[in-house]
Amino acid sequence: MKAKCTYILVIFLLLVLGIFPAEGMAHQGNTKGPRNVILMIGDGMGIGQIEIARKLEYGKDGRLFLESLPHTALVHTESANNFVTDSAAGGTALAIGKKTNNEMIGVTPDGKETDSILDLFKKNGKKAGVISTNTVTDATPAAFTASVSNRWSGQEEIARQQLNNEVDVLMGGGRAYFSPEKQNGKDLINEARMKGYDYAANREEMQNAKGEKLLGLFNKGYMNFKLDRPLKNSKEPSLKEMTEKAISVLSKGKQGFFLMAEGARIDHASHAGDITSIWKETIEFDEAVKYAVEWAKKDKETLVLVAADHETMGISASEPLDIQQLKEIKATPQYMVSQFAKGENRGTYRSESVKDVLKKYANIDLNEQEIKAFNDKLVTTDSQVYPQYIAAWEIGSLIAEKYHGGILTNKVRSLSSTGGHTGNMIPLFAYGNGSETFTGVMENTDIPKRIAQLMNYSWD
Repeated sequence: MKAKCTYILVIFLLLVLGIFPAEGMAHQGNTKGPRNVILMIGDGMGIGQIEIARKLEYGKDGRLFLESLPHTALVHTESANNFVTDSAAGGTALAIGKKTNNEMIGVTPDGKETDSILDLFKKNGKKAGVISTNTVTDATPAAFTASVSNRWSGQEEIARQQLNNEVDVLMGGGRAYFSPEKQNGKDLINEARMKGYDYAANREEMQNAKGEKLLGLFNKGYMNFKLDRPLKNSKEPSLKEMTEKAISVLSKGKQGFFLMAEGARIDHASHAGDITSIWKETIEFDEAVKYAVEWAKKDKETLVLVAADHETMGISASEPLDIQQLKEIKATPQYMVSQFAKGENRGTYRSESVKDVLKKYANIDLNEQEIKAFNDKLVTTDSQVYPQYIAAWEIGSLIAEKYHGGILTNKVRSLSSTGGHTGNMIPLFAYGNGSETFTGVMENTDIPKRIAQLMNYSWD
């Protein structure tokens, strides 16, 4: 018995002294770096958005696929100049591993351009791609592919940089920014063809593309919300289909690849308090995650990371949430507003059209007082952010209130320089080679740094 106790004591001391590594540390030390990295970003996706999607899609006992990934972390998202980040600074942190100011893309607060993690992959002979349901020139996709001091005035420049950098796959919305009207007479789509890109304007053309470089621009602006696609007879691909095609093209490279795939309209739905579209967009994102992970399981040399750039509107799965009514909504607030007849006063809408549209698409009966309050808010709003979306955001908030969705108030949103982002930590899920290093609580800048470490890459 004494000998046994002595043996146990010796083993304990060896572990404490570090002569024998603990099991977890041994596993981490022997981590094999990935050949490919797929970073999937649910823009604006916090725990609340995930819970909304889970409950509406599967009920209280169901799970999203992303919840099955073996390693998880929580991530701080504040920017260099604000404890609440916008998408530009949030995307930049995930791309270059450094904090920057809100509205800045791919640069440090002093304006210094910095290579992104995508650039490091390209410099090391690997393929690289970016896909998004946003415009490809907007914050998150731009952060990986361009450097500009202001996201709003820089989208034409971002498009030029993206083609000059010859990102192998670039797909999403934003066709307008590649047009002669936005490019001083130059047609960047034709220039892309001359550089060897296949060009796709819709789902069928994307699927038929056979080359090793692909530019897909499926809308002049944002790609359509999933909920609105049937109403608009959309010919756009889904995020899952874009992910499948991007991996197919990028995996032709012999050295491996980096892919950033963004489910951008989770954020846009959250800004509007559009619980139904948060559900639809998050599920579509989750389907893309599932495809990427299933591909990675077969490949055996791929790291898949699922994260967000920030949380939007403090979304929560409230107890009185009217799930059944929310599941029956037939259109987004943006689409509903497009069906309103304009009123006599500038910026307002005719009462009868507001009433009819809300009844048709959201099964809500508004009285005259409620309609007047809606129109009054459009005239008197003190919001300086995204004025073109105020009507849709007010309708979304109205629907959320009627059906008891947990969101920030209109007043908080109007006072927010980001239109309703929060400083809440966001979740990270990881699968594959090196995924065990993504645990605990981390900064958003740690994510690209850890990817670079796994790849044995370094920033100059």
